[in-house]
Amino acid sequence: MRSFAISRRLAVAAAGVVAVGLTPGMAVGAAESATAGTVPQAIQPQTDNLNRGVISVHTANGNRVSWRLLAGDPAGVTFNVYRDGTRATRTPVGGPTSYVDLGAPANAKYTVRAVVDGVEQPSTFAAGDSLTLDGVPGDVGITASTRDVPIQIPPGGTTPSGENYTYVANDASVGDLDGDGQYEVVLKWDPTNAKDNAQSGYTGNVYLDAYRLDGTRLWRVDLGRNIRAGAHYTQFQVFDYDGDGRAEVAVKTADGTRSGTGQMIGSASADHRNSSGYILAGPEFLSVFRGTDGAVLDTESYVPPRGNVASWGDNYGNRVDRFLAGTAYVDGSRPSIIMARGYYTRSVVSAWDFRDGQLTRRWTFDSNNAGSQWTGKGNHQLSVADVDGDGRDEIMYGSMAIDDNGNGLWQNNTHHGDAYHVSDFIPSRPGLEVFKPSEWTNEPAHWMGDARTGQILWSAPSCGDDNGRAVAADIWSGSAGAEAWSSCVGGLRSGTNGNQVASRKPGSTNFVIWWDGDAQRELLDGTQISKYGTGGDTRLLTGSGVVSNNGTKSTPALQADILGDWREEVIWRTTDNRALRIYSTTDSTGISRPSLMQDRQYRVAVAWQNTAYNQPPHASFLNP
Repeated sequence: MRSFAISRRLAVAAAGVVAVGLTPGMAVGAAESATAGTVPQAIQPQTDNLNRGVISVHTANGNRVSWRLLAGDPAGVTFNVYRDGTRATRTPVGGPTSYVDLGAPANAKYTVRAVVDGVEQPSTFAAGDSLTLDGVPGDVGITASTRDVPIQIPPGGTTPSGENYTYVANDASVGDLDGDGQYEVVLKWDPTNAKDNAQSGYTGNVYLDAYRLDGTRLWRVDLGRNIRAGAHYTQFQVFDYDGDGRAEVAVKTADGTRSGTGQMIGSASADHRNSSGYILAGPEFLSVFRGTDGAVLDTESYVPPRGNVASWGDNYGNRVDRFLAGTAYVDGSRPSIIMARGYYTRSVVSAWDFRDGQLTRRWTFDSNNAGSQWTGKGNHQLSVADVDGDGRDEIMYGSMAIDDNGNGLWQNNTHHGDAYHVSDFIPSRPGLEVFKPSEWTNEPAHWMGDARTGQILWSAPSCGDDNGRAVAADIWSGSAGAEAWSSCVGGLRSGTNGNQVASRKPGSTNFVIWWDGDAQRELLDGTQISKYGTGGDTRLLTGSGVVSNNGTKSTPALQADILGDWREEVIWRTTDNRALRIYSTTDSTGISRPSLMQDRQYRVAVAWQNTAYNQPPHASFLNP
């Protein structure tokens, strides 16, 4: 295990070896390795090793029990349900993974065992107890269920300019930090004086906390005074990068970052903030923290480095500190850390491996080396997907894609936008599609493209304004495939050809979620979930005592399938910032499918969801 001390391989990490970008039709060669030798390839695929995620909700009729179907379960698998150690089901349960235990007490605990060919199977993990959720009363019966995860607010402070600040819970992610098959939550705390990059001023420190679902805090990392607070600065990744069954946390750090075990990165006394509150000097690092206790496992020089601030598009600190991050299986077998800088003008993206306690840079793509046609292509977020079907992930970076080897895969002569969606939106054609709006008024307002080549399949003419919001998803069974809509384009559009299929757009252009049990997704906006209808949206859930994050973006702390059956949970912070409230649906479903977290594209989407302008996670398929 490596020391927390800064590695002396900084000269290697700063060498700046880049891959040459390629436009469609040019030959794609292998990117140069950032270090000498060949990066070892993993032999076996690596995914989260999950338990059944059993949850129980008390209703007037008894307890509704729900659990995960796993990708490794054989066809025809059934399940025995045990209440307080005694079998509650006369015959094994087949089909959708849920069971109503009539007349059972509210405090009953449940375990579930798979039955294959009539033989009950042992559990991979210690059986453990189910998580009990509280029913949310609706007009008729129970409409949803909740579980509060207590969280601990960091102490406030005062900036050098005399401004007082406190803390609010912000974006969250999940990972199995301790290897027990159940997800823990990693939460980012933002100070109340967090800033957009375009805004000057000091900010308080940013903190990362790890919590079990019972509220036990595992650790707290203080990123220190030399990491500025705001949506574009701290993109943290939670994933099992080294394959030991326990997730790590990867994040940009600086002088004065303190680990969960008290280790100091760099100089504790260094203060690189200028009089405007920007941090435009001093070393920058990439650190990996152990999931169990927050200890630093390795720290390297951050790539891409800031270099000359003006080379990113301005000289005061706006564009230079626009960071994105993700996780991608660029070798097809094991996950790599993706760290990026810039998108309005210059864009630089690096892939890192964390193996045997050590960070190794695999490749770096730099638009300055790739050519001017690769400039200004990035979005306020990225996506990750295997768009060419070779088993290895590509980095979808706005109006361009970077191949798994670090070379440019395509750019399609459009530019920056504020929203981004990648999935199989048109099932009638092979491969995946990408849908995005544009900030550029001389380009299509939005377009649907082939995710492998970037070819625009259809588009809408410019509205003459920045088209800031857009979504593609199957939200209505009245048309084939996905639907698409955006802020300035009228009507609901067919994802297949762009034709209007309904005159009425959804009431929100934000997140979408699998919630009510059918194959279509619902609308998630602020603290509400609604069902699209051509005559009006139907409210399914209004969160109580909770608030959304990130101002007008109105995003949840996290949306992911973390408990129960295949459908998604949503996590909001409570109004007093003392808990994260997990909402889970209690609607019945006729669909039986493995957990969404075992679809690789969806799982890495949950990892990058917290990046900059948060976007909803999409799977590699359109419908379950």
